Amino acid sequence: MPKIVDHDERRLELVDATWRTIARLGIESATMREIATEAGFANGALKPYFPTKDTLLTFAFGHVFNRTNQRIADVTAGKSGIPALRAFCLEVLPLDEERVNEARIVIPFWQKAINDPAKAAIHRESMDQWHGAIQGYLAQARESGGIRAAVDDSTMAHHLLNMLLGTQIAAALAPEGRAEPDLLEQLEGFLTLLRTAS
Repeated sequence: MPKIVDHDERRLELVDATWRTIARLGIESATMREIATEAGFANGALKPYFPTKDTLLTFAFGHVFNRTNQRIADVTAGKSGIPALRAFCLEVLPLDEERVNEARIVIPFWQKAINDPAKAAIHRESMDQWHGAIQGYLAQARESGGIRAAVDDSTMAHHLLNMLLGTQIAAALAPEGRAEPDLLEQLEGFLTLLRTAS
């Protein structure tokens, strides 16, 4: 009896293999053959799911973004305002090997998005979602008196989002074994500024 293949599971296995291969070798060296080998499949097994490395990279970006969002949902459940904002940021900051590797997927995607309107739209939609979440936490904090800064919530949300994205770049470019220092202190410093009266 032929084996029944769970195509969604196979697709996720290939995306996870892509994630590991790009983290280890970089985007240019992460060939379809290398990814197939990492996943334990024959090279041709990728084609029905991802005809090109480009389509695989796009799916991998979405997978990383969704996985980060699931972690965010888990850690922010029951929280609001500054505690929720802090929890959100901690899931994006590249504080461990998993999140550094996620940054190594995101950055090649950004590079492709510069000249690819479809990828640029995916990035914009993703960042709009994060900006909206951050702005919502800021509004909750302001309503409860936890924020006294004169800068409006939308501007602060953009500022924080740019800081988080910048840490991903710094972490991905850091020499192996060396993380960007003091990320937690930088985050706490930013949150302190939000609480400072104008």
